[in-house]
Amino acid sequence: MRETFLPFSKPSIQEWEISEVANVLRSGWITTGPKNAEFEKAFCAYTGAKHAIPLTSETTVMEVLFRALGLKPGDEVITPSMTWVSLPNVVSLYGAKPVFVDCDRDTLMITAEAIEAAITPRTKAIVPVHFAGGVLELDKIRAVAAKHNVVLIEDAAHALGAEFKGERIGKHGHVMFSFHPIKNITTGEGGMFATDDAALADRVRSLKFHGLGVDAYDRQTMGRAPQAQVVEPGFKFNMPDMQAVLGITQLTRVDRMNAERGHLAALYRERLANIPELTPLAQPAYEYKDSYHLMVVRLDIDKTGITRDDFMSELKKRNIGTGLHFRCVHGQKYYREACPVPAGALPNTEWNSERIFSLPFFPGMSDADVDDVIDTCKEILAK
Repeated sequence: MRETFLPFSKPSIQEWEISEVANVLRSGWITTGPKNAEFEKAFCAYTGAKHAIPLTSETTVMEVLFRALGLKPGDEVITPSMTWVSLPNVVSLYGAKPVFVDCDRDTLMITAEAIEAAITPRTKAIVPVHFAGGVLELDKIRAVAAKHNVVLIEDAAHALGAEFKGERIGKHGHVMFSFHPIKNITTGEGGMFATDDAALADRVRSLKFHGLGVDAYDRQTMGRAPQAQVVEPGFKFNMPDMQAVLGITQLTRVDRMNAERGHLAALYRERLANIPELTPLAQPAYEYKDSYHLMVVRLDIDKTGITRDDFMSELKKRNIGTGLHFRCVHGQKYYREACPVPAGALPNTEWNSERIFSLPFFPGMSDADVDDVIDTCKEILAK
């Protein structure tokens, strides 16, 4: 057994990055300011996006975006149930209804066909998720959204650095990113909205900062314009500069960190090939570049006679941390009551929800760490 605990995830932050944060703290300007502007510019350069707006989390991106889009009671938003609860929660807080669709059994991503089957006259938005580093089949999904004239918003919390057919995720359309500590880059907490719609970008900028007619940091006055007035009620979701500077430094390393993740993923897949009770996610057949965000596996609970939760507990007893991405949303207490889904209506989601968990996976892990995880899994399965 390992002598030290191997966490499921750990942010990769170097000393020079800590120094950059300290420099902002010493500068006297720690809230939204020049580092936010620099982060936006760097993010646009990296993804190819025309506009990028940092906020305090991806969840607050959702809150502002749905306000900008006019989401209201009676509207519907199509989303996978195989996701984190942020999106359904925000939709519900607006009085609208999350419409859950099933995922592919082996990639855990929703398809254009499943989306189209769920569209009704009340559909306000489609929010599919790039899952675990894999990428949605965007050309087909974009075609469905355009055909029905419904706004498409990509949840790319797992997909920074990923590509679809040679195009970086975030370059086109409306795309949301997360910078939570387990993500491919982190700002502690934080999120980004990328879009090629200038009018929507301006609205998000205003709404994220009290509904003022200018951003929290006015690029012309190098501060806040004294004549700024509220044009509509807004939120207080602007990112502080001490977080933005970490985003800037992390962005310079994201490709190297993703390459490390890719190396670990290849090792895991090679070693898991000899453990039939643990199956990794399938890699889509179409052209894409993975961001290697999570190492998700499915436990054969029928063959092993052990539940996924108990298996995770056994790993923890042996100093191996794990994650769970995700328990299906429609199975959560609130959504079972508020948006009931008939039993068996989402078979792939429900099947995976009982079996999936995430193995330790982060830059800085060694090949020996992967061996420890695999050997420990074999030990538990042998018993």
